[in-house]
Amino acid sequence: MKTYLVREQGKTFESISEKKENQMIKLNKRLVFVSNRLPFAIDRYRKETTIRPTSGGLITAINPFLSKCGGLWIGWPGTFEEIDTKEIANLMKNSGYSVELVTLSKEEHDNFYYGFSNEILWPLFHDFQARCNFFNTEYWDSYKAVNRRFAEVVAQAYSDSDYIWVQDYQLINVGQELRKLGIMSEIGFFLHTSFPTPDIFFKLPWREAILQALLKYDLIGFQTLHDRNNFLQCVQIMTKNSKWFGKDRIVTLETSDREVKVGYFPIGIDYNEFASQALSTEVINQAETIRDNLLQTQIIFGVDRLDYTKGITYKLEAFRNALKRFPELHRKITLLQVIVPSRENIPEYHSMKAEIERLTSEINGQFTTPGWVPINYIFNCLNRSELLSYYCAADIALVTPLRDGMNLVAKEYCAANKNNEGVLILSEFAGAANQLHEGALLVNPYNIEKVADAIYKGFLMSKNERKIRMQVMQKTLQEEDVFWWAQTFLETNESQKSVNQNIKLLKNFTFNNRENNFSRKLHVFH
Repeated sequence: MKTYLVREQGKTFESISEKKENQMIKLNKRLVFVSNRLPFAIDRYRKETTIRPTSGGLITAINPFLSKCGGLWIGWPGTFEEIDTKEIANLMKNSGYSVELVTLSKEEHDNFYYGFSNEILWPLFHDFQARCNFFNTEYWDSYKAVNRRFAEVVAQAYSDSDYIWVQDYQLINVGQELRKLGIMSEIGFFLHTSFPTPDIFFKLPWREAILQALLKYDLIGFQTLHDRNNFLQCVQIMTKNSKWFGKDRIVTLETSDREVKVGYFPIGIDYNEFASQALSTEVINQAETIRDNLLQTQIIFGVDRLDYTKGITYKLEAFRNALKRFPELHRKITLLQVIVPSRENIPEYHSMKAEIERLTSEINGQFTTPGWVPINYIFNCLNRSELLSYYCAADIALVTPLRDGMNLVAKEYCAANKNNEGVLILSEFAGAANQLHEGALLVNPYNIEKVADAIYKGFLMSKNERKIRMQVMQKTLQEEDVFWWAQTFLETNESQKSVNQNIKLLKNFTFNNRENNFSRKLHVFH
């Protein structure tokens, strides 16, 4: 069997090895990073195997950090076929970190991922409890079994010199399973989604089990203060004699048998990388082509993964409302909306796509005039270069999820806005609004008239005001990037107290070596 490492515009996992040894972060303990998916996909055709880098919301943020600090990444490789683990390890040997694979059958994955994780926890944690499928108890059994499988792989690879950091809602039970396997050292957990209020969380039939599983970690991280406080309220109501101390980012939670640190750590992006890549000749030329193709109108850009939490139909209705109420926008503004395919195994997502396309056709039919189509619709994945080109071409970014733990699209748009003249219209229900509220036009995505007003305001906004707003956001994002996020989380643990200066040094290295690491990666938005 032949195996190939797929190159994407010169970028492979090996390119990271060009760093000198003294440019790698040295943590006090090896970092064992555990997530549902590994940062690559395996493709097979006949007897040939290819491996290619992938990107998701979590992976986009984490890979720049882990590739430079080293460690072990544990997760599912995205295939049900038998894999030669030694072969994969050899391909990844120069990535900056090693990997361990968790194997799952299709039935296990479907019930665990598409079932409990995305038909129950995902809608519940995004305040869509009416969409939860509480009736299939097999989902819960599979969720527990798969989390146990992950824990077993972690335990086999674990040594006393490791710090285990578990990621996201799919793997809440891993910490508890590790305790059962005898691992009593520090374990951290970070939730990338939002966390619901008690009145919503308590609708979960397995609420006590999920809450108790979370309390088995030593440090629990959330995206926002609001999410952290929602969790603390749930603990206070459901757990006797619980109390917490502290008023800062991190508080100490005491229950009858454990002491847990609970904090909020808004995840960032590799800001300098996005800003630098936006200056490449390829991106600049592509952005100019996009603007020429859209007749140099002001471009409103939206890019969303196909998901009901993204509020895409509300966005389209708001754009229709703007065109109806402000006729001076006609022929002067264009909505460029990209929908990234997602969870295509779930029937509900097919009907969602059909409704989006119906609305798009209806609005275009209502307002199109010769030489101008108000909505340009794309249903496809974007590589990094294409995404950056759209960011750079856009005058306004319309980021209006109904609920979002953070939303990295808003941050990426600001980082790529090289002339500082872009306008960000942002949902107040996205976690990113807590950091970007001084520069963004915040909107309630359910109020389509107010979103339409924001579109009109963005269209009329002066260059000077645009620059002031954008520079405020860029300053925040440059300071609170992915390295800052990792630093604030890891230095909370006693075993990693000295990582602070090392991560600052890494951040400087990343900025100074940007041109050597330009990559085009597949983006799947979260």
